[in-house]
Amino acid sequence: MTETVDKAGTTPGTDLTERRGVRFAAGVLLPALLLVVWQWVSTSGLVAVSILPSPAMVWLAAVDLTERGLYAHYIAISTQRVLTGFAIGAAAGLAVGAVVGLSKVVSVLLAPTFGGIRAVPSLAWVPLLILWFGIGEESKVILIAIGAFFPVYTVVGAALRHVDRHLLEAGRAFGLHGLRLFVTVQLPAVVPSTVSALRLALAQSWLFLVAAELIASSMGLGFLLLDSGQNGRIDRIFLAIISLALLGKLTDSLLSLFEKWAIRKWA
Repeated sequence: MTETVDKAGTTPGTDLTERRGVRFAAGVLLPALLLVVWQWVSTSGLVAVSILPSPAMVWLAAVDLTERGLYAHYIAISTQRVLTGFAIGAAAGLAVGAVVGLSKVVSVLLAPTFGGIRAVPSLAWVPLLILWFGIGEESKVILIAIGAFFPVYTVVGAALRHVDRHLLEAGRAFGLHGLRLFVTVQLPAVVPSTVSALRLALAQSWLFLVAAELIASSMGLGFLLLDSGQNGRIDRIFLAIISLALLGKLTDSLLSLFEKWAIRKWA
């Protein structure tokens, strides 16, 4: 049977927002509009370029840093720090969140303390990490790991505590207990929540990066942001902010592909 097509040329029931081309066009619409407005405001004289540099000035700043071999190096260093800290923090969050979600006793013991620690601002950890681990890479990675840990721990623990009781009873009826019950029933039930937590943790890792690169850093996008602020290079400040936004979106998009695969496989 052939499908009927309406006057707009789409199959009835088809959601245009699910089409890849439509989603891409809609996604770039606002950034393109902002770029046009930014160009107009910065070149019309409404705002001084010392306050709002033009897109061309930011581009030239990127070209200058690239020619000096710094821009790609800063991106690589920051990305390495974020991914390493994210991997450590997310793994710890998955492990602790699973234990807390599966054991009421552990939840009663750990949840209040972790709830208080989670409220500590990122910058508050900086002096303590410097005293404990020095100004090397360890302190930076640990700070990013702290940022990645709590979203995963919180969401995974809550998701496991709220798995449908009927699913658990059905699993036990089929003779599943302990690890087999967890792998067969509980883990698939929390896959969507877990991947969403990982995406949130990755975004949090980029947020903690700038605080991490406050720790006596001499390279990275956080260092570029801070150094440019001290030297009045507002074009480089914009470059650092835009770079962080693009890298954050790129890594989130890659994780969203994993999310689709994981949901198809386990959920």
